[in-house]
Amino acid sequence: MTSPALRPAALDETALADVRRLEETLGTPVVAYEAESPYAPLTEDQLAEVRRVESTLGVRLLAFR
Repeated sequence: MTSPALRPAALDETALADVRRLEETLGTPVVAYEAESPYAPLTEDQLAEVRRVESTLGVRLLAFR
């Protein structure tokens, strides 16, 4: 499995201020990235079906795009 795709995060001024404070605290630059989820976007009904099968099989399932 490959790592999720990363792209620079779109930060509002409040979030950017939080990152700048963290940089000051750490004494090092910090870069914010958003990870693109490799998981499939499931409806509540689909998620319920996944959970039903998990329960039946006694396993954990992951649905990918």
